[in-house]
Amino acid sequence: MKTMENRTARCNQDDLALQDTIYAIVGKWKMRIFKSMCLGNIRFTEIEKSLTGITKRTLSKELKELEINQLVTRKAYPDQPSKAEYKLTSYAKTLVPMLNEMVRWGTEHRQMIIKRQKTA
Repeated sequence: MKTMENRTARCNQDDLALQDTIYAIVGKWKMRIFKSMCLGNIRFTEIEKSLTGITKRTLSKELKELEINQLVTRKAYPDQPSKAEYKLTSYAKTLVPMLNEMVRWGTEHRQMIIKRQKTA
């Protein structure tokens, strides 16, 4: 009985951890923003131009959420027009191995789907 309770408790902890991860990084734009920043785009306009189809409002919202989750820092300059730079935190960089693995898996998955469609 104790073993079953331990497994249930562990499962609940894992579920919470997965929920927190998903909340912090999932969405149509978050990981694309993250990738853009990894490629050196740090200004709002640079990030915006690198992401076809994103609106200024959505980009602003997503950057704020990344900032709340301590994955991005924002530095504002008093210039006119206003200028802000965004940087990935060292904490955010701990996600890079997981994201690289997700890209690898996604590439293999897409190839599997395409191959299956060709043979169907």
